[in-house]
Amino acid sequence: MAWIKRNLFFFIGAVIAVGLLAAAGVYDFQNWRRNNTALDTLNQMYTTLQNLNRQNPSPGNDTVNNIQIAGAQARQIREWIQQAQQYFQPIAPIPNPTNGVVADAQFAAARDHTINQLQVEADHASVSLPPQYGFSFEAERSMVKFAPGSLGPLSEQLGEVRALCKILFAAKINSLDSVRRVPASPDDAGGPQSDYLNEPAVTNNLAVFMPYEVTFRCFSQDLANVLSGFASSPHGFIVKGINVQPAAGDTTAPSAPGAPPMGLPDQSAAPYGRPSPFTRPFAPAGLPPTGRGGLQTVLNEQLLSITLEVEIVKLLPAK
Repeated sequence: MAWIKRNLFFFIGAVIAVGLLAAAGVYDFQNWRRNNTALDTLNQMYTTLQNLNRQNPSPGNDTVNNIQIAGAQARQIREWIQQAQQYFQPIAPIPNPTNGVVADAQFAAARDHTINQLQVEADHASVSLPPQYGFSFEAERSMVKFAPGSLGPLSEQLGEVRALCKILFAAKINSLDSVRRVPASPDDAGGPQSDYLNEPAVTNNLAVFMPYEVTFRCFSQDLANVLSGFASSPHGFIVKGINVQPAAGDTTAPSAPGAPPMGLPDQSAAPYGRPSPFTRPFAPAGLPPTGRGGLQTVLNEQLLSITLEVEIVKLLPAK
């Protein structure tokens, strides 16, 4: 203690120096750890950069900036999606209340009105329907109370079925045999299974793909009108599959040999005794006919049974 008293200033300076040395050591140790962490991060980034440069395509180099090119292409895709939205307009559900909440009574009234309206439109278009056809809503046709949470999907499907049928009726098909949809309610379990599809709707990052199947009978020109109607619709109909076969019970008879082509009158008996250009000269009995004979059949139209697999693309709201 006497030595400390005699060398007090020296002792205080020594203690301060030791403290400073300890603080410097702690500071250096912390910096060393930070430097090691930064070095590890730098090595990881360098390794990642090397891996990216080895990939095809790579991020680019001094002359080609693939990241910038990818960003420009992404903007082009977003612009294309905005332009294509006009061809994927949503189909309004039936009913479509302003608050978006469908009540049981609302849907029941809209269901009856829509089915009756479709039957009237089919009659006006001379399209035959199965007796008392419910357009795939037979299970819900007599209900006034519906399963909780099912009125929204059912309203959407009712609007989509109406849009499908309007295209078919506008094409003047001969008859509509069936419309099949995805089950949207527990109540559908009590309906005829011929009204439903086994495949579900598919959802991705952009849209919901809702499948339908329609079976109808028509001639080839009517089928062309149906496909044209789907192609020109603003509601995003996509025909995924088509099955065409002769309609069962078709009694369409082929044109008789020698009959005039469709659209030409039969001139076998020309007025004023003039020979008709569609008749052959008289040949005595027992002699073979001369010349080429009658006109050949040009068109033998046949009633077809068509099954179309149609998907309705419903875009999801933009995020």
